[in-house]
Order: sequence, then C-alpha cells, then structure tokens
Amino acid sequence: MVDTVRGPVDAADLGTTLMHEHVFVLTPDLLANYGADYWDEELRVADAITKLRRLRELGVETIVDPTVVGLGRYVPRVARVNAEVDLNIVVATGLYTFAELPRSLQNRGPGTLLGGPEPLTTMFLRDVREGIGGTDVKAALLKGVVEAAGLTPDQARIHRAIALTHRETGVPITVHTNAELRTGTLALDFYAAHGVDLTKVVVGHAGDSNDLDYLRSLADRGATLGCDRFGLDRYNTTGRRVATVAALCAEGYADRIALSHDASCYIDFYAGEDAQRALRESAPNWHYEHISRDVLPALRDAGVTAEQITTMMVDNPRRYFTTG
Repeated sequence: MVDTVRGPVDAADLGTTLMHEHVFVLTPDLLANYGADYWDEELRVADAITKLRRLRELGVETIVDPTVVGLGRYVPRVARVNAEVDLNIVVATGLYTFAELPRSLQNRGPGTLLGGPEPLTTMFLRDVREGIGGTDVKAALLKGVVEAAGLTPDQARIHRAIALTHRETGVPITVHTNAELRTGTLALDFYAAHGVDLTKVVVGHAGDSNDLDYLRSLADRGATLGCDRFGLDRYNTTGRRVATVAALCAEGYADRIALSHDASCYIDFYAGEDAQRALRESAPNWHYEHISRDVLPALRDAGVTAEQITTMMVDNPRRYFTTG
C-alpha cells in the first residue's frame, strides 16, 4: 500500500504516474507578510482544482509531489484541492536546502551546541509513521538535495537522516541533483555507503543532461533517472530531452526512467501577475499537460514503444513504491 493524501492506495492501482510534480511551491514567511500583493487563497485553490482535473482527464492517475520543508509544504491546502479531484497525490518528507540547515536545526543534534538526538530523523520518521503536521496524511517518500555546494556538513546530516529513515521504513528516496555538475554520483555514493537500496532512489533532474555516459553510470547502479523537467527549456529543450530518453530506451534502460515536469499550479518564485506572465512566455510548455499532449507523441515518433512508455509511467512507479 502507498500512502496518499486521500489515504492508502494499492501500488498496483497507482496507474499512469508523473513522478515529480508540485501542487504549490511557496515561501511561507513571504506569503504571511506580503502575500496580499499576489495571493488569493480561494482563487489559487480553485485554479489548482481546474488544472489537476484537466490532467486527470488526460489519463494521469497519480502525481508524486516532493514538496518538503523549504518549499512551502502545507498538506491541508493540498488536501482541500485533492478532495475535489479524483487523483492520487503522494507527498514527501525531507528538507530542501542547497547548503545550510535552518538555524533551529543547526543548533540541535549530535555534536551541536544543544546536542541531543538528531531532530531530522525524528521529523522524517514521524511524517512517515504518524502523519504530517498534525494531519493523518503520511509521507510515502523522502526528498533531499545535492546541489552545486555538494555534500556540505549540513547536507550530510540531512542525507544521513534520509538514509536512516529509508532503512527503518523502506520508504524510497528522490534527490534533487545538478546534472551539469553530476551531483547524482555524489548522492548515490553517499547512499550506497549508508545502506540505501539504490533501486529505491530517483536521481531527480538527471534528464537535464544529455550525457549518456553519465546517465548510464547512474542507471547501471540500479537508480531511476528522473527525466522530470519536461517543458523547462532553460535547462534542456524538449527535443533534446526526447532524443536522450529515446536513446536510453533503445539501449534497454526504460525500466530505469521516470517522466515528469517538475511543474506546479503556482510557484511563488514568480510571484505576482507580471512575473507569472513572464514565466508563461519564457516557458510556455512548463505545465502538467506537456508530456501527455506533446512528449509522448514525440517519443513514439522517435521509436519508443507503447510498452516502454507503460514501463516508464506505470511499471516503474509501482515498483518504486513496492517494499520488500
């Protein structure tokens, strides 16, 4: 069974799945203090319902939402949306930072000013076993980051807690990486050294790279390649992404690829109407429907078979969430 916002779902019933999408990406302290300039809660919830209903009508049955602390995770808002959409939304625990922990966490834990047990492990295990933020919605995956700064001391703490939670619960991992700097290798090396089953790791944003040697090196260790930013052309164009996925499929790697957009209903990195308009103009295909409407036909034209598409969008997510 896989925990979702609406409760446990049999992994066999996840169906067609986008493995890396967000419902909302927000900055809570900015929202609390300056949100009146750009945020209307009812409008944003209604807009999210509309967008996710359209996605469901295209045949997508599940989205995996790795919005964790650091990206504005607020499960009650997502639950309001999900109550109106017949879609499985799988949520995550973890911490999103490119380098440093929040100060309140820097000062607690082994070897810190205040000492004591590792609070990150306590947080992650609670989210998986009991529920997130006082709700009964449980996290079904773990999320961390290995970016340009690499595995800083604070990042190592986060990933040790992720690895421990994975070992204790069997919950899989997705890790944001920087494909240009090949930080997916750093992540897998760390996880392997800390007892993580690499077949339960998605190397997020690996698909920003077209370096087949790099991508093979990750997949050959058992990890899944997150080809998960379709439509975000600033990192890699759709044409190049399609060619890379098709090449990997031709080499037999379809069983280690996950497809997605890393899109959202609203992301306040581009807060306000002017910024949202500029975002739509600069990245017109960065939305939930791009894969269904544009990418899958392009993959078929490039020689990817219907069976391989099913492998990437149905079989791989099911296996990823299947423990034991």
